[in-house]
Amino acid sequence: MVKVTYVAHDGTSTELHGDPGDSVMSLAIAQGLDGIVAECGGSMMCATCHCYVDEDWAGATGPRMDGEEDMLESAASEVTGRSRLSCQIRLTDTLDGLVVHLPEEQV
Repeated sequence: MVKVTYVAHDGTSTELHGDPGDSVMSLAIAQGLDGIVAECGGSMMCATCHCYVDEDWAGATGPRMDGEEDMLESAASEVTGRSRLSCQIRLTDTLDGLVVHLPEEQV
């Protein structure tokens, strides 16, 4: 199992455990976590699963995928250098302990 900590905009932390191959988005949706909408279901057709990868993990999640940067332009909250679409971050054993921060709004 791979542990992911989601930190809501108000500072509330929620730890979820997923399997390698799950996306950060799919894990959150499957567990009913608020803060990730995922209107397109993970096909990178919206930016409602926007997250900020914690600074300590920024290098571990890899670069943005092709097209991800364009889609982030439609994000409802500020986009920073640590912004990612959570549907594009696949869990691996090396991401065990990953921390992502959720924006104030997704839509």
